[in-house]
Amino acid sequence: MQGLVHEEPSIWLFLLVTCVMGGWAAWMTGRAMASTWRPYPVLVAYLLLLGLVVRFIHFALFGGTLLTLHYYIVDTLVVQAIGAIGYRFTRVAQMTAKYRWLYLPNGPLFWKARL
Repeated sequence: MQGLVHEEPSIWLFLLVTCVMGGWAAWMTGRAMASTWRPYPVLVAYLLLLGLVVRFIHFALFGGTLLTLHYYIVDTLVVQAIGAIGYRFTRVAQMTAKYRWLYLPNGPLFWKARL
């Protein structure tokens, strides 16, 4: 697994930096974009930058490689996924609260039309 997903000697560093720290920042970014009614492509652009930040934290704190496309893509995919879930979760809450005569929640990430 080392070398494919993470370059650190332990997967715990990958989980801490990318999944926990980067994931928390991605979730909050997704919530902020949804709360201010920004379109999804704006979220993608911000999370691409967040992928760079996560890569820099790996480099600065744990001696990882800064300019590597492979690990940047891995880190960015993780933060994109978590950010997208945070965006949808917040958008469902918005749509079903503000337009409750039109929409019903259909799980935590989807809504359906009220008939």
